[in-house]
Amino acid sequence: MKLNIKCLFLVFFALSFSFAQEKDQVLLTVNGEPVMASEFLRVYNKNLDLVQDENQKDIDGYLKLFTEYQLKLKEAKRLKLDEDKNYQREFLRYKQQLIKNYISENKVTEALVKEAYDRSNIDINASHILVRLDATSKDTLNAYNEVLALRERALKEGFDKVKAEMHNGKTIFLENLGYFSAFKMVYEFETAAYNTNVGEISMPFRTQFGYHVVKVDDKRSSRGTATVAHIMVNLVSQDSLADPEKRINDIYKKLNQGESFESLAKQFSEDKSSAREGGKIAPFKSGQLSSLEFEDAAFALKNDGDVTQPFKTAYGWHIVKRINLKPIEPLENLKESFESKVKRDSRSKLINEAMITKLKNKYDVTYNSEAKGYFTSILTDEFYNRNWNLPAAFKANETLFSINETIFTYEDFGKHLITAQRIYSGKATPFTTIVEKEYESFIESSILQYREDNLEVENIEYANILKEYRDGLLLFDLMEKEIWNKASQDSTGIESYYSKNKSKYQWSDRVEVVIASSADKSNVKKALKMMKKGDSEVVINEKLNTNDKQNVIFTKGTYTLDNPVLPSDFKATKGVSAVYEHHDAFHVIDVVEILPAGQKSLDEAKGNVINDYQTEIETNWVTDLYARFNVEVNQETLNAIKAKIGN
Repeated sequence: MKLNIKCLFLVFFALSFSFAQEKDQVLLTVNGEPVMASEFLRVYNKNLDLVQDENQKDIDGYLKLFTEYQLKLKEAKRLKLDEDKNYQREFLRYKQQLIKNYISENKVTEALVKEAYDRSNIDINASHILVRLDATSKDTLNAYNEVLALRERALKEGFDKVKAEMHNGKTIFLENLGYFSAFKMVYEFETAAYNTNVGEISMPFRTQFGYHVVKVDDKRSSRGTATVAHIMVNLVSQDSLADPEKRINDIYKKLNQGESFESLAKQFSEDKSSAREGGKIAPFKSGQLSSLEFEDAAFALKNDGDVTQPFKTAYGWHIVKRINLKPIEPLENLKESFESKVKRDSRSKLINEAMITKLKNKYDVTYNSEAKGYFTSILTDEFYNRNWNLPAAFKANETLFSINETIFTYEDFGKHLITAQRIYSGKATPFTTIVEKEYESFIESSILQYREDNLEVENIEYANILKEYRDGLLLFDLMEKEIWNKASQDSTGIESYYSKNKSKYQWSDRVEVVIASSADKSNVKKALKMMKKGDSEVVINEKLNTNDKQNVIFTKGTYTLDNPVLPSDFKATKGVSAVYEHHDAFHVIDVVEILPAGQKSLDEAKGNVINDYQTEIETNWVTDLYARFNVEVNQETLNAIKAKIGN
């Protein structure tokens, strides 16, 4: 929950609009520290559509909000929240994620996006054989031969027979993977699967997990995007009268009697987020929902308007109606999301390799031709035992290579080699091979690090986004410490605030009701007569419903008068009502109890009380910040901004 709040909080302060290529001016100072007009305009233009209060769209109104933001940042730094290890750790994690979007090679990325899109149009059903192997292992021949032998057995004896005999779940795996498409497997595995014909088993290939072969059992076109509606009854129904399985079957009977799916969803579905829309849920593709049973049932429907029988998932009982099914969209509509996936996927290493080549051409990289020979000469057999150290006469300050004006020394690479010993422990890899491989690895990591270290200078958009997150994260921590936690934990203050503001926390009129519903008015009239005689829901159900036909369904609960379950013209009168028409059906409502408007207790209103108390604390706190820090506005710059924007 905290993460979601934080994301929403930070989005509000997103910065992406650059001040025109004019001379930047100081707009205001906070305790002598200048804040430039360009920074204000970035925030103003980005957030213009997000602001609901029209006063904040006015320059003066928004300047007040912006100034308070700057005051809070000043306070956070005064409290040294920017030095907190948790803050620094979270900011670094975000920076590492963000930078991936800016360190890329566009041509390679575009090719990988096109390949991934093409593959996403095809679902593959496959099995695989894996012989586990450590990702850093170089002695691979035995594993290769073992998976090759298992492949031969699978071709001759059948996959299932070999699986039964050889799968141990530790070093050897034979697994049925079901259907998958792009991005569901590591890139090497995905590529092997898409390059293997149906009914065939690939030759061995290596991933980070070891050596595999993949057996392709089927390939089919993507199932596309489904739009459906559903009626759901929770496994523990909200209706105290209902047994979930019986309830869903009763609703299904009513569907088969010709009643409207949408009306029944509005009346009886316990998925409140979709019930108001007649059960309609957001479109989805295969693999997007957390319920395979739901997906399979939905995609199995052949025609628009078709309806499933009741079925059970981990979330409840469902009836699903297909609204439409669209094939996969064109690449131009999906390019942005596919590019994001490619950059997060294992195939990103191909982009990385292309980027290294590009950066080597971009930067002035100068190498010391004697370096590799020197390091080869100083390695000893102790390297294989992880006991090697730099020799006494080591040329620590000698230049290894340089990137523009930044020099990397022999000492830098020497430390890298000391760390790399663990990779070669117990092996007899030639020193020339070790130095060659680690030298290239060190150069590549150094070039990428140089790019990262200088990206804020090279890329204005990246610099702005990074500043936005840095400040927003700091402000979130400040607000949590100074406002949100204080308000929620100050029980005395909460009670005092509630006592002073009781009139704000009132119940509206509510009714406790039992509702009899039917698409057939005559059945509701029969229920009405029986309810007036005092017959129970059980008796009425037995008389009006049969095993084959569900004529009446009862609903019981306590509702406010504006609840959509109740008809808009409903009259709150105790006793059995007349017949109402609502949601394309007929209803009789037995008002058991009328709960008039009245005062909420502190427990009943606590969530709203805490929110309002937080607002009061923040208002007083901001007043204190204005008193603590001196704020001066450059009126000339402000007038220029107003003239520029026309405000």
